[in-house]
Amino acid sequence: MANQSIARQVLLWQLALVLLLVAAGSGVAVHAVRRSGEQTARERALDVARTLARAPGLAEAATATDPTARLQPMAEQIRKENGVDFVVVMSIDGTRFTHPDPTRIGRTFLGHIDAAAHGRTSTETYTGSLGPSVRAVVPVAGPDGRPIALVSVGVTNRRVDALVGQDVPLVLAVAAAALAVACAASMAVHHRLRRQTLGLGPVELRRVYEHHDAVLHAVREGLIVVDSAGRLVLANDEAVRLLALPAAPEGRHVGTLGLDRTLADTLAAGRTVTDEIHLCDTRALAVNISPTGRDGRMVATFRDHTELRALVGELDQVKGFAEALRASAHEAGNRLHTIVALIELGRGEEAIRFATGELTAAQDLADELTAAVHEPALAALLFGKHAQAAERGVQLTVTGGPATDHDGSDPLDALASRFDPRDLVTVLGNLVDNAIDAAVSAPPPRTVRVTVGADPDAAAGGLLLQVADSGPGIDEPLTTRVFERGWSTKEAYGSQGRGLGLALVRATVARHDGTVDVARGDTGGAVFTVRLPTLPAQRPGEEA
Repeated sequence: MANQSIARQVLLWQLALVLLLVAAGSGVAVHAVRRSGEQTARERALDVARTLARAPGLAEAATATDPTARLQPMAEQIRKENGVDFVVVMSIDGTRFTHPDPTRIGRTFLGHIDAAAHGRTSTETYTGSLGPSVRAVVPVAGPDGRPIALVSVGVTNRRVDALVGQDVPLVLAVAAAALAVACAASMAVHHRLRRQTLGLGPVELRRVYEHHDAVLHAVREGLIVVDSAGRLVLANDEAVRLLALPAAPEGRHVGTLGLDRTLADTLAAGRTVTDEIHLCDTRALAVNISPTGRDGRMVATFRDHTELRALVGELDQVKGFAEALRASAHEAGNRLHTIVALIELGRGEEAIRFATGELTAAQDLADELTAAVHEPALAALLFGKHAQAAERGVQLTVTGGPATDHDGSDPLDALASRFDPRDLVTVLGNLVDNAIDAAVSAPPPRTVRVTVGADPDAAAGGLLLQVADSGPGIDEPLTTRVFERGWSTKEAYGSQGRGLGLALVRATVARHDGTVDVARGDTGGAVFTVRLPTLPAQRPGEEA
């Protein structure tokens, strides 16, 4: 039984209950029919007895010399006409004057007649000469009103059973119809429940639920289910974290959950979405939406695209290093050929000066970057960007800015304990990439200037990242839009790849309680300034 599906178990229990109820109802109905038959027989016997007792001439015939001769034909006629089993007229002491069996005339009536002998009507069920019967005994009053004879009319139980038997088929037919309707309803419930439970048993359903619950809590992607009306049906732990959902969000419309308007509209639209980027609070999320195929519900998954972009930035950094190494290898081959040719020409000293000069230039660049930027990941990023900028004809310079905060501490050292270097690479890498693209689009000289150091305007200490370019700059009305997702001046990219870098910069900076702004530089290009606190911002209600 435990291994059967829930639908089958419910069907069996329903059928058993229906059979029990129909059987009990049929028994009650048959019992009620029998009691009704007995009551009908009792009333019929009483009515016939009263009518006969009041018949004209009955009292005179009962006191005649030969009462049987006059009363027997009358009694038999009344018995046959009214469908009763016996009509007995007797004396006060119970001696029969009439009876369906003439041989019993003159004998004593079997039954209780004391009440009738004292002028009262009585009914009873008694076993007489014809077997068990329902009978009534009525007194026949004389001229003075006193009983002078008695009339008893009875219906045997055999006749009552016959009357009841006429109604039993109807009761059984009604019971059969009720049973058929109940079985049909049970089968309909069975089929519906089987579809809803997929034919699974309780053990299988419990296992599926446990697996479902474990996966929802363990999966590293945010997952929500939205119904056809745009109401949230389900959200796992990661979705609650990524979307910053309020407590008990199930059953609420996605537009009331405090989500970004564009994201809420996308979730409520009921359309399929593939890797669409949306901003939610301080995060850039990659959203995928697909239908479940049931009741118009949609399943949406979310990945933190900020972290993905950080990984892509690291990949771009490695690719930059590879390109730089490839260019360096090419240049190193040319220099090596030059050095060999100088040696073959007998100019050894010039060959040494040429070789050491190139090494010195490379070492000077590495020393300059490590001196300006203490963070290894950031220094490596800028080293690769320097080679990329050089290949595109852009001069990239890096300055350290103020080396320490007001308290003498290194802002990069203080920031390392609360700021992931990958986030720092995401912020500075996107700003430098945009600056190089802007510088390339403007006439020479093409320059990009990067400043990394302590923020002189932060009273509590902080990190300053500033990137300035010699490009065409950004007009004042557009400075508020450059950080919007999807806004870009570069038309060559597709809609999914355009206008994401600066949106990620803003989201990453905001997540660390920092600020980012853009202005026009002295030479006309754009200047992006990022300020990051070296300590977490104090929340309302926290002690200072």
